[in-house]
Amino acid sequence: MKESLVAVKKAVEELDIDGVTVLVENCLNEGISPLEIISDGIAAGLATVGKLFEEGEYFLADLVMAGECVNEAMPLIRSKMDPNDAGRKGKVVLATVRGDIHEIGKNIVGMLLGANGFEVVDLGVDVSADKIVNAVRDSGAKLVGLSVLLSTMVGAIKEVVDGLTKAGLAAKVAIGGACTSQKLCEEMGAHAYGENAVQAVRIFEDLRNA
Repeated sequence: MKESLVAVKKAVEELDIDGVTVLVENCLNEGISPLEIISDGIAAGLATVGKLFEEGEYFLADLVMAGECVNEAMPLIRSKMDPNDAGRKGKVVLATVRGDIHEIGKNIVGMLLGANGFEVVDLGVDVSADKIVNAVRDSGAKLVGLSVLLSTMVGAIKEVVDGLTKAGLAAKVAIGGACTSQKLCEEMGAHAYGENAVQAVRIFEDLRNA
């Protein structure tokens, strides 16, 4: 891997908010593509952050900082992307479910999906099943991403799945968040489970091609 990409990856891993944009600019000046910067720099760094969090070396505040690193870098990356890349893989409706106001993971997922060719319809936090169903109908999206961190709110996933079925919408639902699991995914009738935000691009590409 090129040294400039390694530097971006390391900046994300080390939560270097002040330095990440300059390092991304270096990559762009070298002719490295925006998507390569995202996959080998930003996403790879986030994968390490996620691993450190799981191992107890990083904490919630560190995840927030990692998200801020992404926020700093993505506007510059987006400005250099080919307009034809935007939305070419279809639309994804994202939301944190009713009763839950956590959004860090959802926001990172949205940024990664948007940078990888998906058009993201982000409904925000504490979103009712009806609003999600309506957004899917209105946008024509075939993919839905639900974030839930509070175990008391997992029933909202089933509300969305059932609501889509009742409305005759064939959108596929992926779930993620601290209290979610593959078992919960199966119990709620969802189509995919992501252990962390970095897996989102692969998961939605798989669902899109299924």
